[in-house]
Formats: sequence, C-alpha cells, structure tokens
Amino acid sequence: MEEKYIPTEELKRFELLTDVPMSRYTTIHCGGPADMALFPRSEDELSLMLQILGAEKIPVSLIGGGSNLLVGDGGIRGAAVFLSGLGDIRIRDNTVYASAGVALPKLARMAAEASLSGLQFASGIPGTVGGAVVMNAGAYGSEMKDILLKCRVMDEFGDVTTMGTQELDMSYRHSVFSGSDGRIVISALLGLTGGERDSIMEEMKELAARRRTSQPLDMPSAGSTFRRPEDAPAAARLIDDAGLKGLRVGDAMVSTVHAGFIVNAGHASAGEVRELIELVTERVYSLFGVTLQPEIKYMGCF
Repeated sequence: MEEKYIPTEELKRFELLTDVPMSRYTTIHCGGPADMALFPRSEDELSLMLQILGAEKIPVSLIGGGSNLLVGDGGIRGAAVFLSGLGDIRIRDNTVYASAGVALPKLARMAAEASLSGLQFASGIPGTVGGAVVMNAGAYGSEMKDILLKCRVMDEFGDVTTMGTQELDMSYRHSVFSGSDGRIVISALLGLTGGERDSIMEEMKELAARRRTSQPLDMPSAGSTFRRPEDAPAAARLIDDAGLKGLRVGDAMVSTVHAGFIVNAGHASAGEVRELIELVTERVYSLFGVTLQPEIKYMGCF
C-alpha cells in the first residue's frame, strides 16, 4: 500500500478528520479509510484548501453525496474533500442557482414549492448538484443537460471560471468533466419552467412510488451499477435474462428487485462488490456478446 499522507499544520486550520472510514460516507457502505477528510464551508475556503494541497503535493479526491461511488478497501491516499458544505440555493423567477453540495432531492422539493417544473426527475436521485452535472445525471427520460444553463468551475489552483452548456460536451452519463482534469463544479444555474405546485408535487409522489416498487431502496447500493449499452437491451434486462438476480460474492449481491443494482446485503467489502461487477460483466458477455460498462466510479486503493 502507498504511504499515507499526514495533515500539515496549514491544513489543520480547516475542519479535518484523519483515518476516516469511507464506508460511513458512501451510500453502498463500503470503503477503507481516507488519510484525511476535509470539509470546506465556502468557495473561498475550498479555494485556499486546494492551493495548500497543491503546494504540498497531496492528492485530492472529491466527494459529493457518496452515491455512484465505490471506494476501495485500501482507502484513499491523500485528502478526501467533501463538498457537502457548499449548500447555497437561490431561486429567482424561473432560474435556480445551487452550489455543488446541494442534495438533488432537496433542490427538487424547493423548486416544486416555488411552482417550478423540470427537476421532478431528480427528486429521487441520491446525489448532489455537482456530481449530477459531472455525470449528466438523469432518470425517467430527463437529464441535467435539459435544464442546465451554465456552471461555475474551480481549477486545481482555486481559480473560478464560468462555463456555458456548449462547452460541457454533455451526453449520456458524460460531460467534459468525466475525465480527471482537476476541475471542480462548484455551482450550477438551472432554467426551469413555471407550473402548478400541486401537480408538480403529485408527479414527484408518483415517481417516488415507482421507485419504491422497482428499486431496492431498503438496501445500501451505489445506485444503478451499469451504463445503458448502445444498440442492446438495458443492462438490467440482460442481467435478468442471464439468470443473475440474487448472485452473490460474499455480501455483495445482484438485487432480486432490480438486476441493475448491486446491493450490500450485510457487510460487503469493496473488493466483493467489484468482483461481482466483473463476474456479471463476464457472464453477460459470454451469453449475449454485450460488454457492460460500470456507471459507478471507482476511487482509492483496491
């Protein structure tokens, strides 16, 4: 295992924890310890933090809501920087400004309360605004690129620029940020449409009911495990047709409710989850000739 990083005196001025089990901060409840966890409370603090980390050559891993994420059992070397403290929300006319750490369900509810339509699809996505922009999150036929007007981005030196949608190269579960270029989405401006509050709320209730009956919400998971294949049936359909529902590696299990989800059925390790992902991928390819691609992001040491 790589040598652990120790917080410098300059970093100790911030809210900081050491040897933090990432199983506490991921929705699938897996992951070894991060050398240090930092919790910026403002954009200015994040900027200063990044400058210090860069000067000290300490690797940075960004964490939003901990969904769509599998952290290795060896943990994270360097600093895990949690963006949940960036929580500003401003609604004006038909636009919504939200910082990167805002939870999507909270934002969808606030938009609905303001009689604004367009965020209903996000009301059940257990992620944050920043992560949703990075991966162009979507559900039920809608995605972030449908409502995003622009976003503000911070580079590894703490400098901020604004990017319009034409610069973001957004497509299915992809944006210009999908690679590791060091840029951080720190806020987004969304364009919504006026609507009737009660009907928007009712639509959100209907979507929530659909999720309860079709997804394993009672078990820890990282959300949908695989991307939608091109020119092939949905990943869940392929996995189901392969007879893999209920397949386990240790406590990692293909959900019996929705084959597109791998759940933590007890005390699964990240290694077990990843092994099961690879096993499912191999089985589906051998039967159907389709190569499934993970939608979840791997982070840290496996």
